[in-house]
Amino acid sequence: MRALSGRGAALNDRRAFVLAVLAAIAGCSGGGSGTSAVPPVNGSPGPPPQSTPPPRVVRAHIKHVVIVVQENRSFDNLFFGFKGAQYADSGYMHDGTKVPLRETSLDGHDIGHAWSDALGDYDNGKMDGFDLNRTGDGSRAGTYPYRYVDRHEIEPYWSMAQQYALADHMFPTMLGGSFTAHLDLIATTANLQPGLSEVDWPLLMPWGCDAPGGTKTSLLDTQRVEHLSQGPFPCFTQFATLADLLDAAHVSWGYYAPKVGGGDTGGRVWTEFDAISKIRHGPDWSRNMISPPSRVLGDATSGNLPSVAWVIPDWRDSDHPGSGTDGPSWVTSVVNAIGESPDWNSTAIVVLWDDWGGWYDNVVPPQLDFRGLGIRVPCIVISAYARKGYVSHTEYEFGSVLQFVEEVFSLPPLSSLGLGSGYTDQRAYAMTDVFDFKQPPRSFHPIAAPRPRAFFLGEKPSDRAPDDE
Repeated sequence: MRALSGRGAALNDRRAFVLAVLAAIAGCSGGGSGTSAVPPVNGSPGPPPQSTPPPRVVRAHIKHVVIVVQENRSFDNLFFGFKGAQYADSGYMHDGTKVPLRETSLDGHDIGHAWSDALGDYDNGKMDGFDLNRTGDGSRAGTYPYRYVDRHEIEPYWSMAQQYALADHMFPTMLGGSFTAHLDLIATTANLQPGLSEVDWPLLMPWGCDAPGGTKTSLLDTQRVEHLSQGPFPCFTQFATLADLLDAAHVSWGYYAPKVGGGDTGGRVWTEFDAISKIRHGPDWSRNMISPPSRVLGDATSGNLPSVAWVIPDWRDSDHPGSGTDGPSWVTSVVNAIGESPDWNSTAIVVLWDDWGGWYDNVVPPQLDFRGLGIRVPCIVISAYARKGYVSHTEYEFGSVLQFVEEVFSLPPLSSLGLGSGYTDQRAYAMTDVFDFKQPPRSFHPIAAPRPRAFFLGEKPSDRAPDDE
């Protein structure tokens, strides 16, 4: 029933075996006593995924891939009520109390979303530990995570999903927060050696190669035990990134993010390539790191987008609770700039959220190894060839996004470089069932949003990180 990549199909039986083995490993997770009850779930599983196009067809149509990253939202939190998607009307707390999902604002309170929070929320697949999290002021979250965002505040996201394709089974590579999620979005792994992964975030800021001397990271072992501050300085050489493949193939790329340097803590924390020694101390740093992130708007308009681009928001333009409500308008500005550009017919835009942010979600994430998968996040795919109003139920993970880039540009898997371990691009299911390349390219119609593009072009950097977990 799933759409499999050529690499992923042969691993289907192995994945089933891994799931069975990890059911035992998950027994060490936190959370409460839980309940076996299942919350009411809406949205039918739908038809089987459409047949996926062969790589040569994908390559003939897509020449640019833009990965737009937002912050801290579960699928239920943003797409509660979306027709055809799987969402829940209610959830359960750790003591078995049933909690109906209630409406909230995009600009709310932060909720803990560290490794331990995710493991507790998951609670051996019961998905009932969300109430045990803590909010930003340290108080117990209680019923607060069991909420969905007022649709009027996120209408641009719904418009994108209705006009293009929405994936309702996208999972981060790893349980936990943003730092490792962003590593996975450039490398598909955070393993420092086989069976030992980076987890959570460095305890001193800024992060990465520009961190203060003596900064330590934390480690996760195969028994899902976290070893706080027992890891190396966060300037990694232990694994390769997609940039290595792109550079070797002479494929242009850019990472649009807040500036690194000076008082701009935002950039020094949230430009993830700052944590990769080869990039931070090599020619790619000045060539491919592009700040402020609003430069993507001008590059798109002029037809100067690199072949592959990551787009990371400023704090004010993120969906992180407490940052305001401009996130949907920011993403809309990026999508509209590309949609109205000369590159529209050859571009695929992937909009996703880096982690669940502590918000409730009803779908049990498959546990494919000791790291995860993490709790479900939304994903929208926008392209002239995206199926209109299509909801994909294919089991995607962050490795699917990078595997798609590899397919578009005829790149080998990251493991072929012979450095590091735990890469997930080879096992990931194909991210191509959302496309229909038999149809003529669809004309772009601008998405409406409260803030115009000019607002973001004139915006001053906040110097604040989109997230600090």
